[in-house]
Amino acid sequence: MADSTDTPAGARVWSRPAQLVLGLAAVVLLTGTGLFLGAVFLHVAPANTVSRQYREQIDGVVYPEFEQNWKLFAPNPLQQNVSLDARVRTVAGGGATETHDWLGLTARDIAAIRGNPAPSHVDQNLLRRAWDFYDGSHNPQDETLTNSRGKLAEEYLKRIALQRIGRSVDGERILEIQFRVTSATVPPPSWSGEAPPPEPKTRELPWWPVDDADFRGLG
Repeated sequence: MADSTDTPAGARVWSRPAQLVLGLAAVVLLTGTGLFLGAVFLHVAPANTVSRQYREQIDGVVYPEFEQNWKLFAPNPLQQNVSLDARVRTVAGGGATETHDWLGLTARDIAAIRGNPAPSHVDQNLLRRAWDFYDGSHNPQDETLTNSRGKLAEEYLKRIALQRIGRSVDGERILEIQFRVTSATVPPPSWSGEAPPPEPKTRELPWWPVDDADFRGLG
């Protein structure tokens, strides 16, 4: 029994089992945090023996939610302005399909950022990084997969767009979705004397089917 002279009045006294549970939980949290930070560090660090040996496990932690667009000691500034649009096909009551106009997803993000002294990370980077993820795993000539993360990149991009558009448009259920990407090279400063950049390039992706599984977990 605890001596009243050793414990301040009203202080909580943890039993030994409770102390063991709290200690174990702290160890698990610290270990998990350390492993996560270690994986991110190896992802952005120059290639080394450890990162090459555990590349699959590191990618499993980092992609797609925690992907980094920079390398340790060698930042990679953006050189293009990329604008992403989406449009959908819906089905009406009679079974006929309708193709809707393009919706400027990037334009919406820019509108939310402009004039905001503290813009959110989602508005600034989520859509752009999703496109970088897709672009890095597909052949721009025919949109075929170039690595094992290609299907995940497609699902990630599609779910981001559907979360913003919703399950229906004008009361009609969405059947398919298509993306259009316009890439414009950032122009050099006027005093540089460099040649003006080429005309923006537009790339249209194929139509992707949409079903209930694409909305699973979306708010």
